[in-house]
Amino acid sequence: PPIAPSVDLAGLRLELVLSRADSLLWNTYIQNHHYLGHQPLPGAQLRYFARSAGHIVALLGFGASAWKTKPRDAVIGWTPEQRERNLHLVVNNTRFLILPWLQCKNLASRVLGLAIRQLADDWHARYAYRPVLVETFVEKPRFTGHCYKAANWQYLGDTQGRGKLDTFHHHSKPIKSVWIYPLTRDFRRQLCKA
Repeated sequence: PPIAPSVDLAGLRLELVLSRADSLLWNTYIQNHHYLGHQPLPGAQLRYFARSAGHIVALLGFGASAWKTKPRDAVIGWTPEQRERNLHLVVNNTRFLILPWLQCKNLASRVLGLAIRQLADDWHARYAYRPVLVETFVEKPRFTGHCYKAANWQYLGDTQGRGKLDTFHHHSKPIKSVWIYPLTRDFRRQLCKA
């Protein structure tokens, strides 16, 4: 694919990954350029290309949220039963990649802003329900999360480094900062519905 020599932020747009060819291209970019590589996203998911002047400049993936995370769950204030019933309304930004050969001030926060404005409608069109909250986990100290802060996400705290499969409290995973972006003002009420 052609490489964008510069990025026109005014012409930036998001494009859903819909075709098999685009899916393979998205997977290849993530496998080759994202530090976590490509792993199939379980369950409901949306993937995007961010394009400027027709050139791919960034990629995003959204999928199932984390089952439990102390900082997020404390902010929501839900019970285990409410979490089990309403967790599908929380979407995880599982992958975010600015192509490594691009240097453009504000590109990351602009892409995140576009995604936040488009995500709920796209999710509803595909899955017939609207998420009310987006979360992400930023590995420390590899990344600072500044682009999320610049895009008005809220920093909640850090994970304990246990990972989803750690039942023995080994703390063998990297510490990650937890960030959220409410898609509705009443996200707590919707997530705590009986």
